[in-house]
Amino acid sequence: MKALTPLLFLVVLPTIISIYTPDWPSLDSRPNPDWWNEAKFTLFMHWGIYSVPSYCSPVTDSLLCYAEWYWIYSLKNGSAVQKFHNDTYGPNFKYQSFVNNFKAELFDPEEWASIFKSSGAKGLVMTSKHHEGYTLWPSNLSWNWNSVDNPPHRNLVADLSTAVRNAGLRMGYYYSLYEWFHPLYIGGNPKQYVEEIMIPQLYDLVLTYKPDVLYVDGEWDHDSDFWETKPFLAWLFNESPVKDVVAINDRWGNDCRGKHGGYFVCEYSAFKGCPPNGDMTHPWTAHRGMGQSFGYNRIDVYNNVSFFIHLLVDSVSHGGHLQLNVGPTADGRIPEVQKQILLSIGEWLQVNGEAIYSTTVWRVPQDTQTNTTFYTQKKGIAVYAISIGWPGDVLVLSGVSVSNIEKVSVTMLGYQQPLSLFTNAQHQLGIYVPKLTEVLSCKHAWVFKITGDVS
Repeated sequence: MKALTPLLFLVVLPTIISIYTPDWPSLDSRPNPDWWNEAKFTLFMHWGIYSVPSYCSPVTDSLLCYAEWYWIYSLKNGSAVQKFHNDTYGPNFKYQSFVNNFKAELFDPEEWASIFKSSGAKGLVMTSKHHEGYTLWPSNLSWNWNSVDNPPHRNLVADLSTAVRNAGLRMGYYYSLYEWFHPLYIGGNPKQYVEEIMIPQLYDLVLTYKPDVLYVDGEWDHDSDFWETKPFLAWLFNESPVKDVVAINDRWGNDCRGKHGGYFVCEYSAFKGCPPNGDMTHPWTAHRGMGQSFGYNRIDVYNNVSFFIHLLVDSVSHGGHLQLNVGPTADGRIPEVQKQILLSIGEWLQVNGEAIYSTTVWRVPQDTQTNTTFYTQKKGIAVYAISIGWPGDVLVLSGVSVSNIEKVSVTMLGYQQPLSLFTNAQHQLGIYVPKLTEVLSCKHAWVFKITGDVS
């Protein structure tokens, strides 16, 4: 029996050898999880103490005004937020005092999860800690600055995670690498903060709550070596309980955006540069709020539902994903305008989701003639032409070529009748479109499903 022991070690040892090493070539070789690539639409959520003042003035402070940055803006001399703060709360009122009003007394995690499910999104990423350092779980490294020690006196991460997963959705967490005013970070040795606060909190989040997405931010002061994120990611991919399912973004150091990470992020004004480097093969996401802020802003200006459906279509046709933010109120409500946007997206996806979920890029993402028609495909099954404007009586698709019209069939999702077809001199597919009054079951964008011999 003793003679067999070395042989047993030879058999077992390869299963415990690390696959990924703590360097970017190795870490970047890990594929982004299939579930995320196929989801196409997930939600994000900013919720914290900043939800109490819930104010930012996009006109006077910047084109975009993130209400979750209230603490910093309120300290900026001459800013609209500072004026609002002084006029409303008084110049001696400290941001930390808002903690007593972050009560979440109306928070119903099951109701939220039901809304998220009805939106058609496949998962949620919630803030576990933003730049203010306040944690929404009882981190022992954020004593008396978390949601259990302070109002609302509940573990918001745990409560919402349970409800979201029970609804059949994926659950992930946003985590800020840095903190604006942590004494270790702003003191003389910020590496002490990294090693004693940041890295242990990341391990705690993963081991305790097992995220399907780990989205970090606040990396811009230092590179990934300073943040020690490469060794952490090697552990995450090799040994953690989520090693096979977790998706990560690209903010693990100021050397990472658009270069390193499971999926790249295009936030607000960066959309014009998406996908990053023009690469439609690397996973990427459009990332924004429903207005001009992520955190709830009482004076925000919201886009309409058509805008977000068009953004979803545009992103997916170019190999991307939409990560749409929800900003709840301090008392635990999803604002009605945000709720209605989510439910309306869900209604559209109920009819047209097959043109979005689990699709890939067609040979051209967008029609060169109309500019309002986008393409996706399910290889070997169908090509989808998605028109974000009503096409009129006839739609000619420059992105779809046909050699034999008898071998092609087109249906309109949400419309039961077959459609008549033709080809033009360039062998482009033409569709006779039904009258708008006949397809009232669909709004915002219209999908034509093409099967048969096309190229």
